[in-house]
Amino acid sequence: MGHKSDISNRRAVLGIFLIAIGALWILERLDLIPSFWNDILISWQMLLIGIGVFSIIGGNKTTGTILIVIGGFFLIPEVAHIPYELRRIGWPMLIIGVGVVLLVTQTGKHKKEPPHFEHGKSHGMDYFDDFVIFGGREVYVDSQNFFGGRSTSVFGGTEYDLRQARLSQNGAVIDCLAMFGGCGFKVPPDWTVKNEVTAIFGAFTDKRGTSLNQVVSDPSKTLVIKGFAAFGGVEVKYM
Repeated sequence: MGHKSDISNRRAVLGIFLIAIGALWILERLDLIPSFWNDILISWQMLLIGIGVFSIIGGNKTTGTILIVIGGFFLIPEVAHIPYELRRIGWPMLIIGVGVVLLVTQTGKHKKEPPHFEHGKSHGMDYFDDFVIFGGREVYVDSQNFFGGRSTSVFGGTEYDLRQARLSQNGAVIDCLAMFGGCGFKVPPDWTVKNEVTAIFGAFTDKRGTSLNQVVSDPSKTLVIKGFAAFGGVEVKYM
């Protein structure tokens, strides 16, 4: 029931979000919005902020906050005059802002949700936590008690080979964040994969059906993949 309620809430929020965009578009076409506000409201910066708000409401607080920070950063010069001295340190300030968001949100998560897993070796880990930016990484996991993990890819890509891993008794949950990048997972053919990824200008694809025939998934082996994909994708495959 809780899972269905979360999906319904996300659809309701998405509906409100689309209605707001449509209403603003109509007002703009009818010339009911002053040109100054029109340039601000109908802009890529406001699109990022809107996606960020939607992400926070949908439960992706870290991603949503980062998008709002980036959109707000690039929107400030449109509404106010920025002295040259401040413009020179604009990009460093943006990087610091994103870093602060990551630090605060992740620290809050660890305080509220202490981990209930044991770390294994680098290639036999029960849980992974990876961050890739402007690069790529391939990870082989052969844990025999796999709990899941967390993967963040920004302007880069990460691929995990889980075909030799065994799920824990309660299954596994992987939390993905893919922005202008992607996350790929090679999983055994009999695993049941549940998609809980929110995609904005991105996609979640399960390509196992195109490479395997007459393979029945086992409900007792369930991998939940959740998270957020913006201008990127999350892919599940066997080969």
